[in-house]
Amino acid sequence: MKHVILGNGPAGVIAAETIRKRAPSDQIVMIGSEDVPPYSRMAIPYLLMGNIQEPGTYLRKDPQHFDSLRIDQIHGRADSVDCKAKELHLTGGARVSFDKLLIATGSVPVQPPIPGIQLPGVHSCWTMEDARCIASLAKSGARVLQMGAGFIGCIILEALASRNVKLTVVEMGDRMVPRMMTELAGGMIKEWVQSKGIEVYTETRVEEITSSGSALNVKLSNGKVLEVDLVISATGVKPNIECLKNSELKLDAGVLVNEHMQTSHPDIYAAGDVAEGIDFSTGHRIVNAIQPNAADQARIAGIAMTGGGAQSLGALQINVLDTLGLISSSFGLWSGVKDGDHVEIVDRDHFKYLRLEFLGDVLIGATCVGSTDHIGVLRGLIQSKVRLGEWKSHLLRDPTQAMEAYLAKGQAQSAWMN
Repeated sequence: MKHVILGNGPAGVIAAETIRKRAPSDQIVMIGSEDVPPYSRMAIPYLLMGNIQEPGTYLRKDPQHFDSLRIDQIHGRADSVDCKAKELHLTGGARVSFDKLLIATGSVPVQPPIPGIQLPGVHSCWTMEDARCIASLAKSGARVLQMGAGFIGCIILEALASRNVKLTVVEMGDRMVPRMMTELAGGMIKEWVQSKGIEVYTETRVEEITSSGSALNVKLSNGKVLEVDLVISATGVKPNIECLKNSELKLDAGVLVNEHMQTSHPDIYAAGDVAEGIDFSTGHRIVNAIQPNAADQARIAGIAMTGGGAQSLGALQINVLDTLGLISSSFGLWSGVKDGDHVEIVDRDHFKYLRLEFLGDVLIGATCVGSTDHIGVLRGLIQSKVRLGEWKSHLLRDPTQAMEAYLAKGQAQSAWMN
């Protein structure tokens, strides 16, 4: 049996290792598009901070790791997938046949349609080459404008701040991290970031970027024109499905998969940021582009590709973010649902916030800023879908009693876990 894995990020690596453990004699080929060993994109900010060097981003530190597991590595980029012939067509003309294929191509940055976005000095922060370019330009004192203050943007923001640049952040939404934080919570994060000396403009967009030769001039929708040395585009990502457009696989935002990570073709699977599976909370389709989800899907796919019956319970939305020392998190249906109710407590002076969302007597979502005390128990209560009964009224009066509610309902939680 020949297993081909298209993509060598966390999902690809975990799937390859899972397959090898379950199928010692099968052939495994892993294809990566960058000319570097498999690495974690989420480690790039730590590289920019100077906390690690490039080898510190590598997913496996032993240079012989993949050779020792007899996982063949190919450097290449897929142009198309021929499902009927069960072949990948790579740029340059090479073809790779497969018995089972895992698509783990991850995400690609969304490039906004802004005049000047292609100018030298404008970079995404997504590849190792991006990181090298940014490191060469983001010297101490450099003027940097970052477009986007979402989850990834906030991680990049911290890396840039550590380099002592003069940083301005522009976000189209009405708050920072608008896709994981309530309006009040996202506003608190904005206040925190500004207190650290970073200028943040929300409800603002970049309209045009021009070059004066020695600098970039950035025109904003609020009327300001800023002269900067570097522009970072962190306006979001999307599933990397370009090579699948003519494959006859069922696609929407990503590659549609079932609970076994199987696509519309019985011998082709997908995992990670490229896969569109089922949301744990709603039952609707979702691309859940977070690394823990990629790891879980990769393990399930690897088992399924070798004849096992593992299946996903659905992707739970989990976001935990450290923004210049302020921890924020959100889980499940953090923005609430129709006919649901909620409780919210706020301490602006100390940057603390907690909001719980309920549907009936079930906790379905939560948002937290400034504390990690409740993260584990909130996630557990949401994942268990346990009926809180009288504990809902306790939480409505005092949402900080989440631990007590979790312990009181521990028997139901344990039964769900088993």
